Amino acid sequence: MAMGTRKQREKQEDLWIAHTELASAPGHPFYQKLNQLLEAERFDEFVETRCAKFYAEKNGRPSLTPGIYFRALLIGYFEGIGASRWENLEEGERTTSQ
Repeated sequence: MAMGTRKQREKQEDLWIAHTELASAPGHPFYQKLNQLLEAERFDEFVETRCAKFYAEKNGRPSLTPGIYFRALLIGYFEGIGASRWENLEEGERTTSQ
């Protein structure tokens, strides 16, 4: 048996939402201050020069810039977000793998 005709069903909304339509928050003051501090100390330029030898210019897809990568690590540290592989290990495995 059919569930009904297409004319009787409501039209489904689009699944795609543009990022401009999403709500935005002003951000947390701690991270705003941290970004100001990192920019004032030229953190991005520092880590790019330190990590330059590990980045290939022509091979593979473009990667995250080192500044963004280390900022993401900082956010994970401050927010208590660990690597899922690390969190899934049992306590005994952690001590033996270090």
